[in-house]
Order: sequence, then structure tokens, then C-alpha cells
Amino acid sequence: MHEDFEIETTAFAFRGYNVTNLGRTAELLADERFAEPIERYLDRASALCSDIIARPVDLAARVRRGEEATLAEYAEAVALVVAVELAQIEILESQFGVKYAAAQMAYGYSLGEITALAAGGTISFEDALRIPLTMSADCASLAGDITMGILFSRAAVLDTRAVDRMCREINAEGRGVIGISAYLAPNSLLLLGQQDTIDRIERRMADVLPRGTHLRRNPDRWPPLHTPIVWQKNVSNRAAVMMHTLAGPCRAPRPKVLSMVTGKYSYTDDNARELVGQWIDHPQRLWDVLYETLAAGVQTIVHVGPEANLIPSTFERISKNVREQTEQGSLAGRVGWSAVRRLANRAWLRAVLPARAALLRAPSLRHVRLEDWLLEQPR
Repeated sequence: MHEDFEIETTAFAFRGYNVTNLGRTAELLADERFAEPIERYLDRASALCSDIIARPVDLAARVRRGEEATLAEYAEAVALVVAVELAQIEILESQFGVKYAAAQMAYGYSLGEITALAAGGTISFEDALRIPLTMSADCASLAGDITMGILFSRAAVLDTRAVDRMCREINAEGRGVIGISAYLAPNSLLLLGQQDTIDRIERRMADVLPRGTHLRRNPDRWPPLHTPIVWQKNVSNRAAVMMHTLAGPCRAPRPKVLSMVTGKYSYTDDNARELVGQWIDHPQRLWDVLYETLAAGVQTIVHVGPEANLIPSTFERISKNVREQTEQGSLAGRVGWSAVRRLANRAWLRAVLPARAALLRAPSLRHVRLEDWLLEQPR
């Protein structure tokens, strides 16, 4: 086992789809140490993707050109992310002796959860890709009028039930659907909405949510996974039908996987098919999963995939907030309470810290971006 990894206290975090998905894959592909497994997985994914979307796909060539997939090429982005993540795990095992199955836990955001299940032996590589690829065209077509909104408060904990109620009221108006796609933190939610639903929720929230709550729009278009919007194309039902007909047993993953559907270690030998079906339209419980990582005593998080972003940046934000919150006492003596009060606006953090003391571990976690780590290893 490589000396950099104490595998029994390591968690593997798999990234999902983003508007950019290449990361440093071209460098891995150009490195003679890693080229064969990277290209092999890309070729397998290309063949399956070509078959499902009925047009030629060459992911290795796309990587070498440095050409990001557009939303119209969503299927290729999905195939690339899953292929590169599984190739990175194989390289870590075969060339550096790190036993992935012996890790303390694994999880993944959105598409990353499917990859974690494939890496853990619950489903095959081909089956892990088959479902999202089959649904990719419909998911991408739904993205045409989707706006992503990040709802956050610098002060109070957000009342998620109130937000959900606003979404249901707007949906009942019959002019587009909006839903919570991810619980990012006690003070932060990710919303995906059709038409002008984000505008309408912004107009309502001043009367419902605490003062100091803000809504920031993301300029990119996103397939509305993990929301009820996918029901409009029967995506979740069709995926569930596909899960019923997958060949072979769906075993509990090794290492155990924290599901962002439930926020718990929910996968067993009996329910994996059902949970993967729910994965498509249920909000991602990112906060629950990240807190469980801290509470479980994990010391190292290995971020798998090209240009890992959301999970490491969320941990970084938690760590920064915790450091500032815990340093307030000593800071007051040096710079005065007016400065401390400016830092203390994070009432949401003060509210959750007593019950969730494991958050104090966030600044001590070690983070490894796997693609960087691989390329940094001496030849």
C-alpha cells in the first residue's frame, strides 16, 4: 500500500457532471504510465455511447483535442466522466497498491454516485453508463429553459420546508416546475427551475424567508436531474424499468457507499436497484453526506475524476467558516468586537455547531485530488 494513504481512514469522493469535464485527463493520457488504462476505459465508454446515441463517439480523440462536450453532447460528457473516474481507481490499485475496497467509505455527487457503485462492484461499468446514457437526450432536452439558482443565507439556517412549499405553490400555477436539486449546507440550497420560476421564487422569498437570504443565478444550462422536472419525460420510471432488467445481482458496494439519495449507508444486497431508480429525481443530500464523513473520523478524502470541484470546494468553505467561528474569542482581544461581529454573521453555523460538533474536524481533513496526485508521482 502506498505510504500516502491510510486506507482505513480514507473516503473516496466521485465528482458528477459539470460544464467542464476534461480536467487533466489529456495529461494522464499522454503519460506512458497511465495511458493504457485511461484509453481503454475511454474506448469502452465510446463504444457503448456510440451504440446508445447512434452516432460515432471517440472520447480519447476528444480528450487529445482538448474539446469540452457541449450540452448537445451531454451523453459524451457523462461517458467521459464515468470512464475517467474508474480508470483513475484502477491505476491507483494496480500501480500504487491502494486497495479501494478497503477504504472507510465512498460517495459521489449526482453521476458520481453511479460511478461509486460501479467501482464498488454493485453494478458493472457498462450498466453504470447504460442508464444515464439512455436518458441523456431527454435530460439534455429539458435543460433548454432551465435556470439554476443557489439560495443561501449568510445568517440564518434556511427553512427547507418553507422553500419546498414555495416550490409546490409555484408548480401549482402551471407555468413551469421548480424543485430543490441539492441540500448543500444548512444555509444553502440548489434550485433548478423552468421558465421564470426562479424569478417567481425570488419575488416570494422576502415574505417567507429570513432577511439576508439571497438567490444567485448560474448562467449555464443544466439538465434538471434530482428534481420532479424529469418526470415530464418519464425519465425516472424508464430508469427504474431498466434497473429491473439489469443482468446479474446488484450487491452491496465495497467500500460502503453513502447515498446522496438518503444521506445514509443505504445500499444493501436487496435494494440497490430501487435506490438507483430514486437517484434520478430525488434531491442530493450533500450536507448530510459531508457531515457523516466528518463524524465517521475520516482523515483523508480522495477526490476522484477530472477537475473535481463541488465536494472539495464545499469542504473548503466549511473549513474556512469553522476556523473563523472558532477563532472569534481570541480575535476579539486583538482587533475588537466590531470585527468579530462582522465575522459572526454566520448564525447558521453557530446554530448547528452544538449539535454537530464533528464540523470542528473540517479544517484538519487532508484532501487529495487524485488526478493531480497521480501526475505528481515520481517516475
